[in-house]
Amino acid sequence: MIDTHTNSPNTDEQEFLDAYDASSFDRPSLAVDVVLMTTDHQRRLRTLVIRRAEHPSKGAWSLPGGFVRIDESLDDAAARVLRDKTQLENIFVEQLYTFGEVNRDPRTRVVSVVYYALVDFATLEQALREHPENVMLATISIAWEGEQGGTAHAMDENDNSVELAFDHDMMIGMSVKRLRGKLNYAPIGFELLPSTFTLRQLQDVHETILNKELNKDAFRRRMLATQLLESTGEREQSVGHRPAELYRWNDTKTQC
Repeated sequence: MIDTHTNSPNTDEQEFLDAYDASSFDRPSLAVDVVLMTTDHQRRLRTLVIRRAEHPSKGAWSLPGGFVRIDESLDDAAARVLRDKTQLENIFVEQLYTFGEVNRDPRTRVVSVVYYALVDFATLEQALREHPENVMLATISIAWEGEQGGTAHAMDENDNSVELAFDHDMMIGMSVKRLRGKLNYAPIGFELLPSTFTLRQLQDVHETILNKELNKDAFRRRMLATQLLESTGEREQSVGHRPAELYRWNDTKTQC
């Protein structure tokens, strides 16, 4: 009888793995950084930054981030960073890009997988009340138009530019570029709104992201034609003008 198990591919592979020496190759450190964005009532695009308490770039501002643990996936690492730094869970998070320039971090070879996250302003403001120190909602300033791309500046409440650590200015800029691009084909703007909203609030979000004014009537027609909006049958409360109709995002119609 022939032993069909002798020198089988599985046996050969297990022998290879048992003898494999992972230290034979240099291994860079792996990190995740999260660009958490929101829009405020003054039509500013904001992002969360944290003042660094340690070297390198001590005293500068950086995005929420951290090294990936050996037993967690990239998505899990990004979720952990958000949870630890902001207490936020179950919000929109999407992988954006991998930053791997050789000298991007002076400590060692560090590759960072960047995510961007979106949340409405009230929810983020509430979450940050738990961590008021060394945390800032910076205003994102973009010098380029459309989806041209490039770096971004982070501005404090006095409209002064603040120092960003590492290549985080590029990470923020790329996040804005992605956000502007997705507005054309995905219902991404709804992630920056409360559960019910007016068409004016939705337009404010789009204009803030695009940094330009949009025709009110054309925007209204385009949004209603997508069938992504569902009327609640209710109107605004306690406003100093004619109450506007309230809508919600009809996610059953989403085609991302």
